[in-house]
Amino acid sequence: MDAYLLIITLIAIIIVILGVSLFKWHAFISLTVASLFLAIFSGMSWDKIVTGYETGVGGALGHLVGILALGTILGKMLAESGGGLSIARFFVRISGEKMLPWAMFFAGFIIGIPVFFEVGILILLPLVISIHKASNKNLLLIALPAIAGLSIVHGIIPPHPGAIAAISIYKANMGKVLLYGLIVAIPSGLIAGPLFAKLISKRVVPQNAPKFIEVEEKDPKSLPGVGLSFFIVLLPVVLLLLGTFAKYLTSNVSAQNVLAFIGSPLVALLISVFIAYILLGLRQGMNRDAIKKFTDESILPVGSIIIIIGAGGGFKQILIDSGVANVIGGMAHHFSLSPLILAYVIAVLIRVATGSATVALTTAAGIVAPIVAHMTGVNLELLVIATGAGSLFASHVNDAGFWMVKEYLGLSLKETFKTWTVLESILSVVAFAIVLVLNAFV
Repeated sequence: MDAYLLIITLIAIIIVILGVSLFKWHAFISLTVASLFLAIFSGMSWDKIVTGYETGVGGALGHLVGILALGTILGKMLAESGGGLSIARFFVRISGEKMLPWAMFFAGFIIGIPVFFEVGILILLPLVISIHKASNKNLLLIALPAIAGLSIVHGIIPPHPGAIAAISIYKANMGKVLLYGLIVAIPSGLIAGPLFAKLISKRVVPQNAPKFIEVEEKDPKSLPGVGLSFFIVLLPVVLLLLGTFAKYLTSNVSAQNVLAFIGSPLVALLISVFIAYILLGLRQGMNRDAIKKFTDESILPVGSIIIIIGAGGGFKQILIDSGVANVIGGMAHHFSLSPLILAYVIAVLIRVATGSATVALTTAAGIVAPIVAHMTGVNLELLVIATGAGSLFASHVNDAGFWMVKEYLGLSLKETFKTWTVLESILSVVAFAIVLVLNAFV
């Protein structure tokens, strides 16, 4: 019976992969079909299949919808006000010519905290192109560090959707994920960004001119101040950490509760959004109609991500209800396989097969979460980061990010493999290695 359950689980995962890559189904459809297949063929009672799936979806999305929406609004306000560009120009201004790749990495890293990867590229690209033309340096030396900063933050740092989904599925502490994530992300990004860019720029020189979407040029005087822009980006981070470490900051129980409330993800982001509305919106000359328009525009793209995360939660619940989780958990215990390694490997395989980091992360987390639910000594926060690291591995032709980087930077297919695909793989492997080291100490 155990072997049969493992076989149909494997088939269910193949359904997800083929649905996304071959049949071009939306990931939500693929995950839902795979969940129903697994439920039916594992022998679950017909009257419990849909209920179980819906329970999983509700459990995954219960507290995520507001967080994802608010995080997206904050990123939109930063992009539309020019705050992201202000931060990027600051890093370029304070760095010398030799330190430019490092400055571009930190610009991408900071800007990437509140904005999606795609938005971050659009913020940074005009600056990258102008520096490239003015300095006559290899485009890769400037662009790759910035993209590395954006990518590593997008993969493992909340409030990005992947990290948020894994935190929900594993029931990890968001503040600790943020703290450990920063410890992992910075060295990983520096190795895959400035250091790799310096190496690869000697071997690959793009022959074509970069392509990018025209973005309205902003007068530097009209941009928000650097201090204000940094404040808005880092405010939710500070509030989240404040909530996490409230009990160490004061012995007063009432004060601890207030700090924990303010530092809860939903409240921290809500506070940050309203402050952004005032400081990046109204004080920068936006009227209320413009702010509402930007809010509406930012929320629309979140819908697709939300239903994918929900379907991942449904898949996880079917794994539990069908008994598959117990079988896989027993095998992992028998072979003494670390949950960190298991989560990373599964995420890598699904990422390479489907091209979607979100699908890789939610599916891998759905498989591993029931296994670790009854284990002791598993660091759930590092488990989130390990899964996120696996979801970054080896971006190639089935990943939308691959084509975005290729087209915007004017790279050939071969050049994109040599640069972006390798960069993503380095990010993934180094981040996972650091997770394993951290796991030995925390």
